[in-house]
Amino acid sequence: MIKVGVFGANGRVGKLLIDDLKTTEGISLSSVYVRNSLNFSIDPSVLVTTDLKSFLKSCDIVIDFSLPEACEALLEAAIKSPKPLVIGTTGLNAHQLNLLKQASESMPILYATNMSLGVALLNKLVYQAAAALKGFDIEIAEMHHRHKKDAPSGTALTLGESAARGRGLDLDKVRVSGRDGNIGERTKDEIAVMALRGGDIVGRHTVGFYNDGEFIELNHTATSRNTFSKGALRAASWLVKKEVGLYSISDCLEI
Repeated sequence: MIKVGVFGANGRVGKLLIDDLKTTEGISLSSVYVRNSLNFSIDPSVLVTTDLKSFLKSCDIVIDFSLPEACEALLEAAIKSPKPLVIGTTGLNAHQLNLLKQASESMPILYATNMSLGVALLNKLVYQAAAALKGFDIEIAEMHHRHKKDAPSGTALTLGESAARGRGLDLDKVRVSGRDGNIGERTKDEIAVMALRGGDIVGRHTVGFYNDGEFIELNHTATSRNTFSKGALRAASWLVKKEVGLYSISDCLEI
């Protein structure tokens, strides 16, 4: 039985992970880490702790859906006490991403801005379309609930990176995330990544390829956050016996 530690248990996906672990074979909840206190009841056999060292010691693998600063603290602690990590936290800055890469030299880490099978396949299709449709303009739009803190979403940025790789471009040099005023014509290589927020939308991503006379749009809509929690549990079962290194959700799904 694989013992899972949930980091970010008070969050939306964290709560779903705890519920899904009750019905997932071969894997169980052993501990949760909280910064202050847990805001819901839990089986008394599960360790609830504010101490990272105790948390890491009590589990075989950690699943993290938290905030960037909390993820950074987890990575720093895991470097001292290596443990397989499944990280689904988005909005990581350059320092935190570098820390993640450094940590992956000591333990297996699966990092994904989206844990769904559909988005993993969408990234592959976006890469293929960007490479094949050389003359088409690329525009990406994402929609999420009003409470989401980072923008554009990590998933949208990953889709942008897939499109940029298909064109042999550096996304950081060609990305546009807003247009306002008399800005002139769209440049040939720019890739727009735009964010919309409202209501309780779980997540919708559209990648459009637009040309004179025709266009293609690839869409993915998440209708339940269980897509992310179930995907993370699948990733944890796959990662726990892997060698040291940095893995993606595509590695897990073999696509």
